[in-house]
Amino acid sequence: MESSKIPDFLAEQQANGTPETQTYFLTFEDFWERKLWHQLTDALVDFFRLPESAPQRLAIFKTFVLSFADRINQLKFVSLGLMAATECADDKERLAFLTSLAGKVDKPDSQEAYVYALADVADAKLRLPDLDGAQKDLASCQRVLDTFDSVETVVHASFYKVNADYYHSKQEFAAFYKNALLYLACINLEDLPQNERVSRAYSLSVAALVSDSIYNFGELLLHPILDSLTETPHNWLRELLFAFNRGDLTAYDVLAGNIGKNKLLESNRNFLYQKISLSALTEMVFRRPPHDRSLAFSAIAAETKVQPDEIEHLVMKALSLGLLRGSIDQVAGVAQIHWVQPKVLDMKQIDGMRNRLKDWDAGVNQLGHWIEGAGKDVWAA
Repeated sequence: MESSKIPDFLAEQQANGTPETQTYFLTFEDFWERKLWHQLTDALVDFFRLPESAPQRLAIFKTFVLSFADRINQLKFVSLGLMAATECADDKERLAFLTSLAGKVDKPDSQEAYVYALADVADAKLRLPDLDGAQKDLASCQRVLDTFDSVETVVHASFYKVNADYYHSKQEFAAFYKNALLYLACINLEDLPQNERVSRAYSLSVAALVSDSIYNFGELLLHPILDSLTETPHNWLRELLFAFNRGDLTAYDVLAGNIGKNKLLESNRNFLYQKISLSALTEMVFRRPPHDRSLAFSAIAAETKVQPDEIEHLVMKALSLGLLRGSIDQVAGVAQIHWVQPKVLDMKQIDGMRNRLKDWDAGVNQLGHWIEGAGKDVWAA
């Protein structure tokens, strides 16, 4: 049946049919209406995504989309509103627009859409800047999200993105690092413009280095966003991260000349040296077999290039941070280590582990041959 004749057909059936058929066709009419609204919404989303639509987005949203806001998917309604908000004249107008948008979906059955909109309200407040207001909105988002068993990825992505930006502005590096990586886990990296990929990789790298609680960069080192720095003037930062990961003091000395290019890194230069010294210590322990981890202070000093009178403090710092587990014999000047924190390995470190496994295998075979030779009478019995 042609779609143009469906309304007349439905009207006839509703007027002349039995109660059962009337109910059926009312349901069918509702389905047909929902399908048309769905198609219209998708067409508008596709149109708003076109760069050429930018000048018309705000006017179309205010004069057209708002007239049927309650009839369409609320997440898509908010998505249209967020795209329209990019055309606001300034941040104050954008905040007013987004606040109104969030208010329209602040209903019991559309809380997911409300979080989606409220996260952008927080983002607008960050730009003004109103950090306290942004923090309150993000806390509200978190409370609502905690009530859901599952949430659309786009909602989580929006929340983590703004949360990361908030912590970045507060220079709370560990929280920024965590939320920035969660945001990247919620999106397709290819959807980000190249300049934004570089910016996020740069910010993540600096945060990882200057944070006093991040000593394992594994998630970042394995993430493809770090490759965004490869063909840029910031490639030294990527190389510095890998040098920290393997405790390579020689590479650090070569790359340290670039630290002055970033004010934050420069102001933390002494801390960075302490941090890579700790990494050199953990790498020294990692390279040794488990039965040979009694480390003389003099050996640690030679490996980490730390002054002999500072070795005990260095080991205690590693123990307190949970990088190592063991004990210190201050009188004998020995650190007895029985556990080292796992970390991401580069090819050189993997090759070192391979060689240790080969040595272990050879030792097991040698022990087996000795037992076989020394216990012939026992085996025979």
